[in-house]
Amino acid sequence: MLVILSGVAGAGKDTIKQELLKRMDNVETLPSFTDRPQREGDIPGQTYNFVTAEEFERMIKDNELYEYSVHHNHYYGTSKKLLNEKISNGKIIVKDIEVNGTEALVDLLKNDVKVVTIFLRVPKEELRHRLENRIDKPSLEEIELRLNRFDYEESKIGMYDYVLKNNNLEKTVQIVMSIINNEYKLTK
Repeated sequence: MLVILSGVAGAGKDTIKQELLKRMDNVETLPSFTDRPQREGDIPGQTYNFVTAEEFERMIKDNELYEYSVHHNHYYGTSKKLLNEKISNGKIIVKDIEVNGTEALVDLLKNDVKVVTIFLRVPKEELRHRLENRIDKPSLEEIELRLNRFDYEESKIGMYDYVLKNNNLEKTVQIVMSIINNEYKLTK
């Protein structure tokens, strides 16, 4: 089963994913490939698989990705090989990805894999506050870039199985865990 977490940058996707990994034995993550620079706190192979822009373009040319996009001026994409390996081992895969990637993965995988999509909502002003207070301290330009995408991302919530307001981390984690457990039971 593939569980996709989406939402605007700063909505809490990675934080919730990390909590799921700590609390659920049968959950693994599938980090995207990206050409963006590694930030403080990033762990190669866990937060992202870091490659050069040239290597990413080679992966595109060699058809190694299920989906990819340019997001915040950097490539992001999902490896066919890694996703297929994780699906075949029977674990629940949790992937955080933006809305276009979600749409592509659902279209490509819906007939072969159970895909559960969850969109995390956060009010725009709360989002601004979260972005301004991030550990990695994005520039004002980067904050504006992410806020400008807010309306576009919100316009896509109709394609998600679940839409959750993420204003309380513990409550949101508990709800997401419940969704995963219930959806997993339906696959049995």
